[in-house]
Amino acid sequence: MQLKSDYMVRATALDGLVRAFAIDSTETVAELRRRHATDPAVTAALGRLATGTLLFGAMLKDEDQLVTVRVQGNGPAGTLLASANGNGEVRGLVSNPRPDVEQVNAKGKLNVSGVVGTEGRLTVTRDLGMRQPHTSTVELVSGEVGEDLAHYLATSEQTPSAVGIGVFVQATGDVEAAGGYIVQLMPGIPDTVASEIESVIRDLPHPTTMLRDGDSPEQMLTRIFERDLQILEHKPVRFHCPCSRERAERALLLLGPEEIRQIMAAVAEKGATEVVCQFCTSVYRFTMPELDALLSSLN
Repeated sequence: MQLKSDYMVRATALDGLVRAFAIDSTETVAELRRRHATDPAVTAALGRLATGTLLFGAMLKDEDQLVTVRVQGNGPAGTLLASANGNGEVRGLVSNPRPDVEQVNAKGKLNVSGVVGTEGRLTVTRDLGMRQPHTSTVELVSGEVGEDLAHYLATSEQTPSAVGIGVFVQATGDVEAAGGYIVQLMPGIPDTVASEIESVIRDLPHPTTMLRDGDSPEQMLTRIFERDLQILEHKPVRFHCPCSRERAERALLLLGPEEIRQIMAAVAEKGATEVVCQFCTSVYRFTMPELDALLSSLN
């Protein structure tokens, strides 16, 4: 079976009174699940976070700018984090990919809030290439991720937003569909028009239902705005981690000579040590002679 390519769209509607973003992130979330070997509920939680972070990334002006969303809830999954750039690339991690918790809640849905927790913080950091990144934190409202992102946009950025994101996981654990949308109301929109949009969105099928029925990101937004929609950008999205052996070397060098000596002493029998990237699980192996060369470069 040939895999479809993930992508997102950026659009406006109603003569600029609304801006909207929609995404199909199915293969991207599947790659996150493969790399981190997550249980179904954690797959859904991390997938929602990565999808939402990609949509936040679509709001960046430049491709090399970065937005990072960290969720620190009181659930057993621990910290979840996703980072996306303006070029549609995302990576993510979770502290505990397989927590000991029921995967399905009482409603028969994946137990996302059960693994994330219902209390905690959501922090958004935007690195725009300036001297200091901009960071803002809000309290979690549900642990369902989408509602928490909408709460952040309304509270921290004071932009009324509808956030619909989801991940459909098969019984086998495979990701069948992932994606969603963000619709933002701009200042000056009449209350009656805003109410109509909210009503339409409330009646929409779930994002993964639309994707599984064959809807594209454009069609998801067309369900809301019909003929008033103007697509501004169509952008591929994918999992991507910028780690490399050179970055792993720099990480070791930053430890300093004493720490490197301790590593060499600890792995003397094995003859090598490994540096593992937490985001993509890539492993970089350094032999004793290579460690010695790093130590010499510091000296």
